Amino acid sequence: MRDGAESEALKREFRRRALLACAELPDKDRHSEAIWARLLAMEPFQVAATVMCYVHTRDEVRTQPFLPTILNSGKTLVVPYCNGDELGLFRLESVEELSPGTWGILEPAESLRALSQRRVDVSQLDLIVVPGAAFDRQGGRVGHGKGYYDRLLRRTRPDARRIAVAYQCQIYPSVPMLPHDVYVDGIITEAQYLVSRPPQNSSKR
Repeated sequence: MRDGAESEALKREFRRRALLACAELPDKDRHSEAIWARLLAMEPFQVAATVMCYVHTRDEVRTQPFLPTILNSGKTLVVPYCNGDELGLFRLESVEELSPGTWGILEPAESLRALSQRRVDVSQLDLIVVPGAAFDRQGGRVGHGKGYYDRLLRRTRPDARRIAVAYQCQIYPSVPMLPHDVYVDGIITEAQYLVSRPPQNSSKR
């Protein structure tokens, strides 16, 4: 069994390789459209009342063009923002409420975060659209190294669905997972939907 230091080194290498593959991938807009067509037609999205979705940056699967679709569907749309070592959760009413924040990622304007009626508790989330650098067919996930999403996903309701979106070039047979890492329930790429089947001795929490 790998020790923590070895696993962390492997994760850095998977992250580097996957992000390079994303950077070199042509037609990211077209691939993102295919991913979102699949997501919007799926049962987890159809039945969710409250959807949390990241706002993409750099070479990630695009999400910003599809935020109005979620808003127009009548669902509650929640976007994250960095709040110390945790992700704050904000109910978005318009994409015009976003502005560059931590790491240059679009986040809700600071003036709006103080509004109590816009704050959302993690227990309210029905579907979380999860980003990441690399994934495997068991639902393993290598994030961007800050641990924000692992800390958030450990606190979601047992019945909340955690669906990652990724390009096919981000999928590997296996990625290194540490005890504090959280598996996702499924992964949507431009080519397929992968249902998570984590190892028997691991926890999705």
